[in-house]
Amino acid sequence: MQLEDKISQYYSDKIQQNGPTPAGVDWNGEDSQKLRFKCLSEVLPAEPGFSLLDFGCGYGALLDYLQQAGYKDFSYTGLDIAEDMLNAARKAHPEKKWISSLPDDFTTDFSILSGIFNVRLDVSVEEWEKYIYDTLEKVNSISTQGFAFNMLTSYSDPEYCKDYLYYAVPENIFRYCKTHFSKFVLLNHSYPLYEFTLIVRK
Repeated sequence: MQLEDKISQYYSDKIQQNGPTPAGVDWNGEDSQKLRFKCLSEVLPAEPGFSLLDFGCGYGALLDYLQQAGYKDFSYTGLDIAEDMLNAARKAHPEKKWISSLPDDFTTDFSILSGIFNVRLDVSVEEWEKYIYDTLEKVNSISTQGFAFNMLTSYSDPEYCKDYLYYAVPENIFRYCKTHFSKFVLLNHSYPLYEFTLIVRK
């Protein structure tokens, strides 16, 4: 089974088991999900009128968060490789654009990627890291003003780490973004979750 097929199957199983909830996208609760979204959304401007790609949108929880947080008049596209996720998102927000792959000519002002680099399953570390960097390169190429993403941290307490998850070294990811994408990179490792957020501005 190909890497993306494995990921798609994993998340399809989760939402079938738990429905359109934080557990349905393999998060442990609503409070942590909102904190995560708060950190990621710091890449976005206060002014309306921007376009946003939600890369790995799940059932659309980020969109709900942004609307509740007061973001208005922005263009939103949700992307996910798991069709069950997209079906749930379309049901909740039929007025928005939901896609399973990027058109060749797609561009956006900003992209947000939440949690898509965490679940490695049985994929080798080398293959998973290639997937991470290939994805970031693609997101950088289509995001004209910036993007934000999060990853589990290598500074997690060992007793809570799981073999099928990927824990990144924050300094390595920061260095890659700084040297490949932009001079303006923020590493946020200051919130009480076993992860960090990177914001790349252009």
